[in-house]
Amino acid sequence: MDAKTPAVLVLPGPVRRDEVPGLCADVRALLEGGAGVVVCDVGGLGPPGLAAVDLLARLELTARRAGGRIMLRDADPALQALLDLVGLRFQMEGQLEEREPALGVEEAVETGDPAV
Repeated sequence: MDAKTPAVLVLPGPVRRDEVPGLCADVRALLEGGAGVVVCDVGGLGPPGLAAVDLLARLELTARRAGGRIMLRDADPALQALLDLVGLRFQMEGQLEEREPALGVEEAVETGDPAV
């Protein structure tokens, strides 16, 4: 694996609770192996639900603790909507990373506004 090719973890579905620790260990091992990002293929997770949200939250927490992060591949729009609903933001593969604008930069200026 080179620096440009992220590690991929295919998540089979549906995932049972007793499988979560093993998947977290897989993410940790991939990150300790030199990957900075683990791409989680969630296309096979099945219908989105709170079990999928719990799994992805635990994988992200594991990745952050190991100094990395996860990115989702092939996420169902319903899963994306559910993740947004519970306040979890994941970068999707092929999507540019969202960043905050630089401090002191205004996105739009109204005429007549005083300069700061």
